[in-house]
Amino acid sequence: MAYTPQEQANLALVRGLFAQVLNPMDSAAVDRFIAPGYIQHNPNVETGREPLKKFLDFIRAQSPEAVHDVKRMFADGDHVIVHYHVRRWPGDNGFAVMDIFRIEEGLIAEHWDVSQDVVTEGANVNGMF
Repeated sequence: MAYTPQEQANLALVRGLFAQVLNPMDSAAVDRFIAPGYIQHNPNVETGREPLKKFLDFIRAQSPEAVHDVKRMFADGDHVIVHYHVRRWPGDNGFAVMDIFRIEEGLIAEHWDVSQDVVTEGANVNGMF
């Protein structure tokens, strides 16, 4: 798939978010990636940058060994979609997560996500990733 220069920039922004914010759970790096008027659709986190920072700090305290293993990432205009595996600690089956980010003026302006527990023995042999 050929991406436009803007879509390539959006993909790079979201890759940076995972590398510098989500994997290290570094709330201090949020402002480099998230817009001041950030809109959050996850019902467990209030909207805005400051609540996101508090959520990251809480998660880091609960699961300091957590990893976000990106499996695939796609761009469509001003949206980036990410499919990844969250594991809270070594040996954790974790969650399969899909995020949708809307980019505006070079920052993440809006976020949606869905997640489900990883099942190791399902009705098919394809796996979740």
